[in-house]
Amino acid sequence: MTTTCVKRAFKYRFHPTDAQAAELSRTFGCVRKVYNLALAARTQAWVRGERVNYSQTSAMLTVWKKTEELAYLSEVSSVPLQQTLRHLQVAFTNFFGKRAQYPRFKSRKKSRRSAEYTTSAFRFRDGRLTLAKMQEPLAVVWSRPLPEGASPSTVTVSQDSAGRWFVSMLCDDSGVEPLPTTDTAVGIDVGLDHLLTLSTGEKIANPRHERRDRARLALAQRRLAKKAKGGGANRTKARHKVAKIHARIADRRRDHLHKLTTRLVRENQTLVIEDLTVRNMVKNHALARAISDAAWAEFRSMLEYKAQWYGRDIVAVDRFFPSSRLCSNCGTLARSMPLHVRTWTCDCGTIHDRDVNAAKNLLAAGLAVSACGAGVRPQRRTPGGQPAVKQETPRREP
Repeated sequence: MTTTCVKRAFKYRFHPTDAQAAELSRTFGCVRKVYNLALAARTQAWVRGERVNYSQTSAMLTVWKKTEELAYLSEVSSVPLQQTLRHLQVAFTNFFGKRAQYPRFKSRKKSRRSAEYTTSAFRFRDGRLTLAKMQEPLAVVWSRPLPEGASPSTVTVSQDSAGRWFVSMLCDDSGVEPLPTTDTAVGIDVGLDHLLTLSTGEKIANPRHERRDRARLALAQRRLAKKAKGGGANRTKARHKVAKIHARIADRRRDHLHKLTTRLVRENQTLVIEDLTVRNMVKNHALARAISDAAWAEFRSMLEYKAQWYGRDIVAVDRFFPSSRLCSNCGTLARSMPLHVRTWTCDCGTIHDRDVNAAKNLLAAGLAVSACGAGVRPQRRTPGGQPAVKQETPRREP
């Protein structure tokens, strides 16, 4: 079986020394400063009707380093500063391509603390990683090995809001083997009562990771709110405690989704999902918290890249396809389906579980897409005038 070469990022925890932590903190600050300066320069040029590209901002960086006010930029490695200018160029390219909004300035308190190093700014030998401007290698916790013979092309160092340090190493992994082809296909209906409902009838429970730690999180947030603003040590400790709880929730959610998507990709050749716009759905304040905790967008992202790695097919059915109200047995379309109805009986006598029926209809529609190459036509309005948009349980999160 042939193997494919894919770009994979391997992320590890590491524990810097005090000197390394200070150096990285200075680098993060300089990266943020250069990004904001370049963004301001490009914005001012945009107002004047001019265009500034990466090469021009790179020349500006050289000038900034020679000024007395910004001379400290020369104290850190120049590679992360150049990389942040490249990232800004990508942001503007996406903006002009109408794929993203206009780039925003980085905040010291809210923006991600990270720096990217290319091969000229780090040394990786015998499992020891040493960054530029550092004498000692990083104390990396090698929780899993890198691919055999792989050498990182870029290294990204970051610190999350909980104070944890991470290093992400981008490598070429040539050992990814497509899975054996099977004839199995599954329709996947996402929800809130159950995280996933499969066309096979299986229902996967929603772990509700955020709800499990909600009391602890609320207590930590109340204690943080009582601390005086102004950067005191007590407020910093309280903020870190809140961040640690959020990190714990996110880690558990990500781990569960990884296990779930890996299982689905291994067991099925074709996976049919619904093309939901989660960004718009979270505008419903009654369900936004539950939808965010379910992480439907992250689930889809994991499913898509794993399917691409292992030779599986992903089919996305139009979000306006009335999967819940269409009888999977006879094809009759129900005129209305109130949100509280979880089971219903079709005129043909078939009793449907709402979610299982939706998953079966998604599977049938997805197989039709695969067979003829045509998309599922949107049905925005039913004969009774009701919108055909997929609806979830209206229950409010306490």
